[in-house]
Order: sequence, then C-alpha cells, then structure tokens
Amino acid sequence: MIHVFQPNLTLKDKFSVLKTMSQNNISGTSPTIRKFELELSNKFNMSHAIAVSNGSVALDLALKVLSLKEDDEVILPSHTIISCLSAVVRSNAKPVFCDTDINTWNMRLSDIEKVVTKKTKVVLMVHTYGLPAEAKKIKEYCTKNNILLIEDAAEAHGQYESGQPCGSFGDLSTFSFYANKHITTGEGGAILTNSEVYNNELLKMRNLDFSNKERFKHENLYWNYRLSGLQASLGISQIKEMQNTIKHKVRQGSYYQSLLSENNDIIQLPLKEHNGSENHYWVFGILIKQKNIRNDVMVDLKEKGIETRPFFWPLHLQKALPEKFKPQSNNLVNSENLGENGLYLPLGKHINKRKQKYITKNLIGAIKERS
Repeated sequence: MIHVFQPNLTLKDKFSVLKTMSQNNISGTSPTIRKFELELSNKFNMSHAIAVSNGSVALDLALKVLSLKEDDEVILPSHTIISCLSAVVRSNAKPVFCDTDINTWNMRLSDIEKVVTKKTKVVLMVHTYGLPAEAKKIKEYCTKNNILLIEDAAEAHGQYESGQPCGSFGDLSTFSFYANKHITTGEGGAILTNSEVYNNELLKMRNLDFSNKERFKHENLYWNYRLSGLQASLGISQIKEMQNTIKHKVRQGSYYQSLLSENNDIIQLPLKEHNGSENHYWVFGILIKQKNIRNDVMVDLKEKGIETRPFFWPLHLQKALPEKFKPQSNNLVNSENLGENGLYLPLGKHINKRKQKYITKNLIGAIKERS
C-alpha cells in the first residue's frame, strides 16, 4: 500500500530525543519544553508560545481563554477539520459558518462579511492544505471592527502571506504537530500570542492551575494538557528541518502538477500560488469535476494499492453539530462541493517519481472509466 503519508525521522531527530533522554528531561515541565517554546516564538515572530498536548487542545484553550458567552458568535469556515467546530461549541459560543473559495479552498474576507453580525466576537481563520487564507485582509478587518482573531496555522508551518509568517496574524494562533505536519512531535500542539495576559493564563490552563505562590491551592478546575520533554526535543530538531521538508513537498507537488496538467477537463488541480504565496502542498488535493464518483474512485485506487483521503466534510452537515447551531439557510455550496468531490493523494519522502506516475495513471483511469 502506498500510504497518503508516512513520517520521515532523520538521524538528527533521533539524536535529539536520545540526548534529552540521557539528560532525564522527559516531563512536561522540563527545560526542553521552554527551549521548544522559544524556538517556536522566534520562528513565527510571536512573543509567547505555550506548548500543549495536541492541536485540538490548542484550539480549545485559545477559545476558552477568551471567556466567551452563550450569545457570542465565532465565524469559521465550514470546510475545515471538526476540531475547530468542537472547540467553538465547548467554549459555549455559537459557531457561524462561512463558505470558502472554490479555487484556494480557503475562507476569504468576502465570505466573512456575508455572515458577520453585531454578535460576532471572534473569527477563527484557518489556512487549508498548503495555501494561506487572506490573513492580512482578515486581520485588518478584525482590528477595525473590534473582533478577535484566532489563526489556525496547523497546516501552514513555514507558509507566508503578504510577507508575514502564518501563525503571526492572530491575537491567538494555534499549531498542530501531528505526525503529518511539516513540524511534528508525533502528537502535540502550541498556542502563540503577543499578549502577556493570555500567555500567563494559558500557562495555568494547561497545567492544572498550578501557582508559584501556593502550589497545591487552586482557584480553577483546569486541565493537564502538557507536552512531554521527549516530544519537545523532537520538535526542536524538526524546526531546523522544516524548510527542507517544505522544499521536498513543493518538488513533489510540482511533479504532480506536470503529470496531471492535461486533465483539466475532469479534475481541478490546486493552485500553484495565490497572491504571492507559493503552494507548500501540505497535502496534494484534487477536485473531481464529475459529481458523486469520488468515493468509487477512492475504492478503485485502494484496490491498486494507493491510499487516498477525502476532503473535510462540511461542518454545517456534521451529525455531531447540535441542532440549535444548524444554519437556517444554506449558502455553503463550495464547502459542500469540496466535501463531496475532493480527495488528496500520497505525498512525502516515502514515494518517488515512479510511484507518482503510477498514482496519477490509476487516478485518471478510474475517473475516465466513470465519465
């Protein structure tokens, strides 16, 4: 089976973890955690980084620290992972869904403006699949209208928008370091902010509300969302390798583009760049133009030993969405099109050009068989 993704850990990664083990810095309060956080804040131009156990936790804490009320509205794209929705619902706020651009697969400022109300308190801006959202425009709009911005940069490590690193636009920015990310700690995440107030509260929220004053006296029922020292040591090594990881994916993405470029009548390829940002191909996604054959194509490819993944299923159609949050009117046609007809192909150092040729040949064959 040619897997969609397979982690690639270098000797430097393994040495970094072994070094940390030899120093006994394995806990979530070891000096290695602070070193990792400093590397992150420096890399993404933010004053503070708070390492946590995963990216979903990062979203949870970023929303919880804002102390949102029941009537407060959080705008988020319907085309994104369910972690974003779960975090909004758990914060007691109301999720309000906006559509995404059919070409970039990201939310735009114009999409946000269609659903903003006087109750809008937060925009959750998500960068998707390798291209950034309109971060500068959305940031300026939020600042002008006194709306807080949470930036989910889980899929945009090392990406830039308007000359600024993704992860540096939000009042709070969140990262995931899951195994398939450009920086991985296996599992793991982080929240970045320039706010001293948010930083101090988040440090307590991830660590059971421990205080330096009276250690076992707690004012809040917070969580243990710590990252381990071993994971942080892997992350430190991974940060140094991030640009090489991106370069490799860009080369592979460009090769997929060349192999598939003559099939624009049956598939929509990802944009190579948008508004000056080169696609980093966190994943290489395609949109099948013929409706309702995506699942059958994926089955055909699996039978040929090729693993694929469907695009995110729209949040507004999720069975888990509480009834009271389901939109009264549905103008989220692009998100539904992407969810029903999009898929992404294997990408990473576990495949070569020969395998890419094999994948694309079988992909086009499976689609044309049903056209």
